[in-house]
Amino acid sequence: MSLPTHIAIIMDGNGRWAKQQGFRTRIRGHEVGVEALRRTAQSCAELGVKYLTVYAFSEENWARPKAEVNALMRILVSSLSKEMPTLMKNGIKLQAIGKLDLLPKSAQRELQEVKDATAGNSTLVLTLALSYGSRQEILQATKTLAREVQLGQRSIDSIDETAFSQALYTHSMPDPDLVIRTSGEQRISNYLLWQISYAELIFMPVLWPDFSREHLEEALSQYAARERRMGKTSEQLNEKST
Repeated sequence: MSLPTHIAIIMDGNGRWAKQQGFRTRIRGHEVGVEALRRTAQSCAELGVKYLTVYAFSEENWARPKAEVNALMRILVSSLSKEMPTLMKNGIKLQAIGKLDLLPKSAQRELQEVKDATAGNSTLVLTLALSYGSRQEILQATKTLAREVQLGQRSIDSIDETAFSQALYTHSMPDPDLVIRTSGEQRISNYLLWQISYAELIFMPVLWPDFSREHLEEALSQYAARERRMGKTSEQLNEKST
């Protein structure tokens, strides 16, 4: 089966799951969502996926009710330390992208400690998109390249797709091959807009806390059945493979 090198996931549905389960707030959904992420990261490591990038907290999420944002930050800090054994056991390297300086200092410290501790792991790179927005990332990359031109460090003609990709948060990883969004919503929500230009998109009705290895394998099966033409025709691909 053709396996994606890089999977990106929009982990959607925590709040709706909590409501369906009868909880008074959305917080329990986020807590159980951490367990779903643990299962998914372990499964990806076992299956041979090399990169997993998950949308954990968007830049727009700062506008949510203060109590929910504070709870999410507490969950982030506690989860990072609790998940260390899982990360080390499965050879998972933790990274993060986004405006990380906006996170509480405690979250920044815990995140850096886990990143440092897992830096030598090589089975799977797990990247958390935190305080992340793709439009904002693209704007920042544009400013970075414009500043280099202004300072005489590069010419305008040197700016191509490769140069632009290198100015993004994700410069150290390949573009995603597969994007999975849970909860049944069918939109991208300002996530990796440049990077997923040729990714396969799969929208699944399951709410994120219920996402299992079986759901992951179903998505991988759908991915393997698709023909990734990258702008070419089927005939061209067949000619290349013969």
